[in-house]
This record gives sequence, C-alpha cells and structure tokens, in this order.
Amino acid sequence: MAYKDFLKFVDTVIKEEASDLHIAEGRKPIIRVNGELITLKNEALTREGMKDILNELVPEETKIRFKTDKEVDFSYSPQEGVRFRCNVYIQQGGLCIALRLIPRRIKTFEELRLPDTLLDFARMKQGFFLVAGPTGHGKSTTLASIINLINSERREHIITIEDPIEYVFTPDKSMIDQREIRMDATDFPSALKSVFRQDGDVLMIGEMRESETMSTAVTAAETGHLVFSTLHTNSASQTIERIIDSFGPQQQDQIRVQLSGSLAGVFSQRLIPRVSGGLVPAYELLIANTAVSNLIREKRTHEIDTVIETSSAEGMITFNKSLANLVRDGEITIDNAFLNSRNRKSLERLL
Repeated sequence: MAYKDFLKFVDTVIKEEASDLHIAEGRKPIIRVNGELITLKNEALTREGMKDILNELVPEETKIRFKTDKEVDFSYSPQEGVRFRCNVYIQQGGLCIALRLIPRRIKTFEELRLPDTLLDFARMKQGFFLVAGPTGHGKSTTLASIINLINSERREHIITIEDPIEYVFTPDKSMIDQREIRMDATDFPSALKSVFRQDGDVLMIGEMRESETMSTAVTAAETGHLVFSTLHTNSASQTIERIIDSFGPQQQDQIRVQLSGSLAGVFSQRLIPRVSGGLVPAYELLIANTAVSNLIREKRTHEIDTVIETSSAEGMITFNKSLANLVRDGEITIDNAFLNSRNRKSLERLL
C-alpha cells in the first residue's frame, strides 16, 4: 500500500516540476521546488511503509550493501522516461530516502543559460575540465549538456563512469559507453584505468572522490583524452587546491606539474532563485592560460582569483561579476545576490 502512495508522490514531483523528493519514517513527504522545500499534505510515513517502499525500489544486491554500509546510492526508474538518482540512509535509527529527479531530456547550453565560452571546452580534443559547485546546483546537468553537444557534433568514443548513472545518452555521431560503479565496474580507479585499453576519446567521471581517481584522470588528459568531471567546491581556485591537497606532501609537486599542463578550465556554478520563477545559474569561469598554469606550478594558487578578475577579455568571469550581471538584467534580486556572494564588498563595488 505504501508503495502505491509513493508512486503518487512521484507523480507530484513530475507535476510540480520538483527537483527532489524526501521521504522518511515519522515524517510527511517533502519535495523541493525551485530550491524551496515544500511539505506534502499526506500522513507521516511509518517504518512498515518505508520498508515496503524500500523493497520495491532497491535492487537485491543494493539491499545487501545497505545492510553493511547503512547508506547506498542507486538509480530508479518508475516509468519510461522518468529516472531518479537515489540515496537511502539512516538518521536516528529511522529509514530515509532522498530522490533527485533526472530530467528526461538533456537541455542545451541556451536553455540552461550557460555561457557560449563553454562551447570551446566541448570542442577541444584533449584536456581536463571541471565543473564545481555545491550539491544540487546543476553540475551533472551542465556536464550532460557538454557531453551531448560532443555526441551531436563529433565521431568520438565517449565513456562515462558514474555512481549511479544519471542522464542516459542516446548515441548520435558518437559511440557512448556508460558504466555504473558496482554494476559494470568495481570502482572509479579501476574503471578509469581500463579506459586506456578501451580506445576512449572523451571521458566523463561522475565525481572525483579520491586521489587515485584524480591522478588517473589527469594522466588521461595528459595522454590525449578529453576528460570531464565534478567536484563539490565553491570556486575555481578552491577546486585546484582540493585536488592538490588530496595528495600526500611527496606527491604534490608532481600533481602540480601534471595539472598545470593538462587543466583546460574550471566552471564553478550555483543556482539562484529567479525573479520570474525557477532558477538561474550564477557562475565563475577559469580558463587555464599560461598565467594560471604558472601559478599552479609555482604553488601560488591563491593568486588565481586575481587572474580571473583581470582576464575578462579572454572569456573569464568572476562569480561576483556574474551575480552583478544577473541583478542588472532583472533576473535575481539584490538580496539573493548578496546572500550567495563570497565577497560582499567586491559585489557592492560592482553594483
């Protein structure tokens, strides 16, 4: 019975164009619409009800891992064209499920309001490009749009390594292999190393979680691959520092040299409530020019923000400049701009 109710929650998510659904025992269902949490007018879910939903949602092998790990990721498709990325976890002994709706159609750069400069990275033959930002702020969607553009324009072998698979690509000009961790590969490092034997051209790594994955990704970019991935960081300079700090002191000089030679750029984004409804991205774009490469190699990553500020002619843009442009265009409020700014004094000067 609880599973039938759950399917009604799914219908509500689709109808209300929500991004997320949260269900937990002892709590009413909650959806997220345009960044805001909304409680549904349903009864609170019981433990028995949550178990019923879990039994229907979670694959058998995943249930075994959940018993051991107490949390687990998986994908779920209740009907054709509807797909969720799910996480089952426990809080204070109670069962919880967070479901993120993956849009059925991959949107274009124009629809996502992404800068045309990103087209240059999609059309590169090799390099390392990162999309950064907080959880739930469109990193996977941006990457999917980039990959789909390559798919529509070039004959390449695209390999994605994800946990779990989110957007499902339909091959166009490219050949696409999508590999899911545990289902199709043991882990990220081993799947990534296999790319060298699979004749891949373009590689998309769902998320870089440890130094071994980062090291192999950088090596892949050095050896002629075009590599895309994401990190949960708040700025371009922080993204670079996070990668370097993931390695031990004895390895950091080497990864600096490798990164300085292979990094193509970093796109850091955050979704902001739009005045007219919905969400709009504010972003920072770092293009790895000679100055940036030198700063990475010379342990001066703290100076990268200055390079971004002074390199707008090359297509770079600071997060505050993006926020200021959105305010001037009437897309977001001044309050939301300041709420999301990392440097309010700088934003004041721009406004």
